[in-house]
Amino acid sequence: MRMRKKPWARPELESCNFFVVNPKQYNGKWKEVFGNDNPIYLELGCGKGTFMAVHGSENPDINYIAVDIKDEVLGLAKRNIEKAYEEKHRTVDNVKLMAQEIRIINEILGEDDSIERIYINFCNPWPKEKHKKRRLTHTRQLEQYRLFLKNEGEIYFKTDDDELFEESLEYFKEGKFRIKYITYDLHNSDFVGNVETEHEKMFTEQGIKTKFLIAVKE
Repeated sequence: MRMRKKPWARPELESCNFFVVNPKQYNGKWKEVFGNDNPIYLELGCGKGTFMAVHGSENPDINYIAVDIKDEVLGLAKRNIEKAYEEKHRTVDNVKLMAQEIRIINEILGEDDSIERIYINFCNPWPKEKHKKRRLTHTRQLEQYRLFLKNEGEIYFKTDDDELFEESLEYFKEGKFRIKYITYDLHNSDFVGNVETEHEKMFTEQGIKTKFLIAVKE
């Protein structure tokens, strides 16, 4: 479903102290942006920010970069993140929110950024054969992630889509990633620490199981 235009979104984002207007200028310099040596985690396709709001507010010793493309959804993410931090009486000091096309994510992140973990939650499955290269787990994308993901860095991948999950296993193999953990039913698995996303809750209510894996860069 297409999200309605929100005229307030861009002005509100540009006035937000954790929204990065021009992220390309910080390629290779994200530790300087955060001002500390804490590990940096990246969420690709943060949506309305429900996942990032929980992770960021509960882990002050981890820095987070949250990326999506549309101002409308990022405006909602900004508000959800602020709400979560306010409830914990914290300032948003370890999250950077930005608009960026993930297909060219290497324009904003470089080898010196040494990202330790990437989250990909319920991305577009792009089921048509001619569109599969757009998948965030496609081998072509994994080659980009390898540039800034540190050695032994991890990708946490969740989806409701069976075909995307199965074909992603091949992508990770081709991209020289080792599968460290895998489950075809996350909510009935032994994995501890899952943060449920908005899509995840919706699919679970429909009886659709969440597939999940952790892939490690070798």
